[in-house]
Amino acid sequence: MSASGGTKAIVAALGANLAIAVSKFVAFAFSGSSSMLAEGVHSLADSGNQFLLLVGGKKAQREATPQHPFGYGRERFIYAFLVSIVLFSVGGMFAIYEGYEKIKHPHELEHWYWPVGVLVFAIIAEGFSFRTAIKESNELRGKLSWKEFVRRAKAPELPVVLLEDFGALIGLVLALGGVGLALLTGDGVWDGIGTLCIGVLLVLIALVLAAETKSLLLGESAGIEEVKKIEAAIVDGDTVTGIIHMRTLHLGPEELLIAAKIAVQHDDTAAEVASAINAAEARIRAAVPIARVIYLEPDIYSEAEAAKGPDREATPGGPTPHPAGH
Repeated sequence: MSASGGTKAIVAALGANLAIAVSKFVAFAFSGSSSMLAEGVHSLADSGNQFLLLVGGKKAQREATPQHPFGYGRERFIYAFLVSIVLFSVGGMFAIYEGYEKIKHPHELEHWYWPVGVLVFAIIAEGFSFRTAIKESNELRGKLSWKEFVRRAKAPELPVVLLEDFGALIGLVLALGGVGLALLTGDGVWDGIGTLCIGVLLVLIALVLAAETKSLLLGESAGIEEVKKIEAAIVDGDTVTGIIHMRTLHLGPEELLIAAKIAVQHDDTAAEVASAINAAEARIRAAVPIARVIYLEPDIYSEAEAAKGPDREATPGGPTPHPAGH
């Protein structure tokens, strides 16, 4: 996933959320609407989240060190996971608490035109941010559905911004509905119900983000299409006759580690094998540019070992299964 595309979406979301947060707090001060307070805290939390994503992207660019020889690419995963925690605690749980308090102790809204005006402005601003995130994502997701894109994306920034903006738009509609019903009925309980619904929505989005970024932190393999390209690039049909087994691992969104045991002819010389490995590495990097670290171990393929079963460790000649995809 393009880091520049993710950054553009993050900056657009950050600018929109900062402006919206200020307007919501002003509306809360004049109207006393708990929906406005919850939405203001939500927008402030979102602004902090986008700042975290930018910090993570910056830290991930550091050069590898002897202590961290594979670099700092996973910083982006860590900061995306922090976003889910902030969204859950500061955004979701705060809104749930405010909604409960408002339902328990309702009061009539004052200066109703403030929250309504701010909500309309916020919907327009969030819509602009959401549109930017969709545009940047469409350049990368190809034929994947939106659900598949969020689940399979190795770079966390665009999925995070997409879910945040989507949740924000729904939350704004809920807030507008709560304020509107409170005005129509004269019962402030509806404002509290709207706030409570916003909190539940944010908690659910935070849980989805946490699950997806946790998987990235644990370490995901290359996608199915990338694995196929790597396999096709390794085998030349001459010196390298097949792949005995292979592992891939994302060191970062745009950094891939490949480790494979490859089958060579038993009578090949060391020089021929070394030359074949160098050629295979060049083909892999041409086919999958994000392949940064490649380890290829030559071995002799054994049909007897392959026949023992499907386990790749016990039977090094067994087939290499494709990842199911995240």
